[in-house]
Amino acid sequence: MSELAPFPSSEYERRVDRTRERMREAGLDALWVTDPANMNYLTGYESWSFYVHQGVLVTHDHDPVWVGREMDAKSAEATTYLDDDHVRSYTDDYVQSPHDKHPMDYVADVVADVGYDDRSLGVEMDAYYYTARAHQRLTDQLPAADVSDATLLVNWVRLHKSDAEIEYMRDAAALAETGMQAAVDTIGEGVRESDAAAAIYGGLIGGTDEFGGQYPAIVPLMPSGDYTGTPHLSWSDREFAAGDPVIVELAGCRHRYHCPMARTLSVGEPSDEMADVAEVVRIGLQDALDAVEPGVTAEEVEGVWSESIAQHGVEKDSRLGYATGVGYPPDWGEHTVSLRPGDDTVLEEGMTFHMIPGIWYDEFGVEISETFRVTGDGAETLADFDRDLFVV
Repeated sequence: MSELAPFPSSEYERRVDRTRERMREAGLDALWVTDPANMNYLTGYESWSFYVHQGVLVTHDHDPVWVGREMDAKSAEATTYLDDDHVRSYTDDYVQSPHDKHPMDYVADVVADVGYDDRSLGVEMDAYYYTARAHQRLTDQLPAADVSDATLLVNWVRLHKSDAEIEYMRDAAALAETGMQAAVDTIGEGVRESDAAAAIYGGLIGGTDEFGGQYPAIVPLMPSGDYTGTPHLSWSDREFAAGDPVIVELAGCRHRYHCPMARTLSVGEPSDEMADVAEVVRIGLQDALDAVEPGVTAEEVEGVWSESIAQHGVEKDSRLGYATGVGYPPDWGEHTVSLRPGDDTVLEEGMTFHMIPGIWYDEFGVEISETFRVTGDGAETLADFDRDLFVV
């Protein structure tokens, strides 16, 4: 067992067993896992190597097998609970090869070696790093296998967090607080957006006296001025000007577990309209959090938010939130449950969500968000940071 793995081997074995249960329900003999977050969840694997083809092969009668680039095999040995016999690697001439070689050729050989080349194999067809060419190559190399889409199979296993996972998310919450405080302390008239971003990163990664942070799956988002109605802008080197609204969305990250948080600032006194909208968002956020408890559905929670803001003549078309936890670029969401109309998933204790009630107009936007876990009787927000409209 690697000293770098954040959990004992028993935790990973439990996750693999739960994954196998879902595989049986789906009629799958094997599963090829390529989502970096799912790889990490099942084995502990952690390395910035997802830009090349890699994955974990899960079967019913073998321990999982990590497969990846030869220079990354040591990372697998260092960070996973797997023994060295279950770490397989291809040579570097498979990487972006000008010849007719592809890493999926090697993966197909591994699948055959464990005796699953003529069985049912699930793959994550909508995972970010599983390309169309990779899928075609793998299926071409396994003509007798029954290959089918199993994109979210592991993601749904991840939905329920153990107590140990929650502790890392609480650590991530402390990092989010540090990063957001850096934003509040730094942003002001005449300050460059890039300098504010640097300060935020310093807080997120420098962390606390007890622990530091990791790079988050999404960069700090910081739309400002006329562009706060565009929620996914990052930053430039422009200077903040008097009257600028600024939205800061970030996440602390600890052992790849995230705690996202968004707050809104105003460089100088905000307009009356912006202050009013911020109050609507704050009230609606708390109303929705108060509605959370085991047994309610995701859409019911969103319905409380929609009813709350409708009393003030406000509407929001986009979803209110989503499940979150382990994450790698480009996203910290789990891609399973969303707090929105039509999602009838029943909330259960141990689920974790980022509730991000944002209201965006052409002139300005307001975001005030919380990451929470579902407890036995409600919602526990993981971070502790004022929900004020900050005037800086």
